[in-house]
Amino acid sequence: MTQRESEPSKGFWESIRERLEVEGIDLESLCCGSAIGALKLVCVPSSLSASVEAMGKGPRDQVLMVRVDEQTSRTLDSWVATGAVRSRSEAAAVFIREGLEVRAGELQELKDALWDVEAAKSRLREKAIQVLGRQAAAPRTQPGEQASADSQ
Repeated sequence: MTQRESEPSKGFWESIRERLEVEGIDLESLCCGSAIGALKLVCVPSSLSASVEAMGKGPRDQVLMVRVDEQTSRTLDSWVATGAVRSRSEAAAVFIREGLEVRAGELQELKDALWDVEAAKSRLREKAIQVLGRQAAAPRTQPGEQASADSQ
């Protein structure tokens, strides 16, 4: 029996961890970033076929304008030329989706931080009502900021 045939009984991550240890790589230091700065270990499927297939399962009805450099444009054109995707738009949508999945952890951290800010604003408004005995006036905008619709 080969090593590959015996591995399915182990967990996926345990197999990876063992292979990295054989190579002298400590997975914990990679995940924590303590030994190698901001290095992040990311596992990505070897094929984009699932992402391309997912693009066809639902409507892509949100228009997003984005500027890219010439190299990125040529790369998207190459994907179209292979027939893997029908257009630059579809290729860009696939890679945006993939990128968002890879960065989901960081994006969740930012969403959590934004929620904390909104909760703090709410507490501030409640405190202002307690202190002033009435609804606080809408905040003034700083130069360069747009006023919200309800403060106009």
